[in-house]
Amino acid sequence: MAPGGPARPRTVWLLIFLLVFLGTNALVGGGAFIVAPDGHLIGMPMSNLDRAPFHDFRVPGILLALFLGIYPIAVAYGLWKRPGWRWAEALDPFKGSHWSWAASLAAGVTAIVWILVQVQWITFGALHAFVLVWGALIVLVALLPGVRRYCAA
Repeated sequence: MAPGGPARPRTVWLLIFLLVFLGTNALVGGGAFIVAPDGHLIGMPMSNLDRAPFHDFRVPGILLALFLGIYPIAVAYGLWKRPGWRWAEALDPFKGSHWSWAASLAAGVTAIVWILVQVQWITFGALHAFVLVWGALIVLVALLPGVRRYCAA
């Protein structure tokens, strides 16, 4: 049972899992780029940046760790504990539901946009397809009735 709210449906647990999985993987990848900006820790050749506006992977690693790492994990925490963070509520465009619902949608859209921007510079591959589908899955699960009801309570 969530504090002061209804029991979490399985779809909310699924959404929490999707967000934590995205966040954890992005923290690992982003951290690897921050520690080794030449990409050698994860086998990413510098030639991938030939058309990119970056001279190494450090800035993309920082952005990856923040927007696809820390952010989705914070959103998952919001879904799990439902904290009443005023700053998060102030940013929520959908008043009448817990801020974590809108933030979940934003996390999924962020993953999709990240990949769509990234493939402007890097050839589309299996990892891109996976993250694109994962982001879309986050959005779809967030839109399920059980998640919407839970976040509206």
